[in-house]
Amino acid sequence: MLSLWGIFITSFIVALSGALMPGPMLTVTISQSATRGWVVGPLVVLGHGILELSLVVAIVYGLGQFLARASVIGAIGIIGGVVLLWMGGSMLWSARKVSLVLEGKKGTVSLHPIWAGILSSLSNPYWTVWWATIGLSYIAFSMKYGILGISFFYTGHILADLAWYAFVAALIHFGKRRAGDRGFRVVIAFCGVLLLIFGAYFGYGGIKNFL
Repeated sequence: MLSLWGIFITSFIVALSGALMPGPMLTVTISQSATRGWVVGPLVVLGHGILELSLVVAIVYGLGQFLARASVIGAIGIIGGVVLLWMGGSMLWSARKVSLVLEGKKGTVSLHPIWAGILSSLSNPYWTVWWATIGLSYIAFSMKYGILGISFFYTGHILADLAWYAFVAALIHFGKRRAGDRGFRVVIAFCGVLLLIFGAYFGYGGIKNFL
């Protein structure tokens, strides 16, 4: 079983792996940072975090007893493990050509960054799939420690988003519009390997609940 700090650290790594992949939130952050400054990163994550905290609370207080069942934890672990394996493999495959620089930076510049964080998250199908599988897996494991476990999970998760998007916003704001793609691809590949490891761990844990 993961310790509290194990939950925090792995939650941070998995969330960072997802944050690194280009998507609606990254597009909004890049497009708005050029005109509104580095603070866009933290504000976008604040909106994203409000949405995710609401979802975590709803899951914990509405599905807590349901998630506590061994069969449910097992099924979620297996599904979450498969999704992590798929994500890890996809990241390794895309690491060859992924770029930090996005073309066609059409962002919701007139929209406040907090609202942009909320809406860009909701508009991303990947976000829904993540919480329906991997997110539920982490909450199911974290609930063994009660509210403290959930707190460690959520804190690690949101700090990863904050670290990456604050970095990107500062990078854009201070004029360094192009980070080294080679280094970025190495990071993507490394995170892909970690996701494969975590996927195997979740899948194995899920299978154990049925044995």
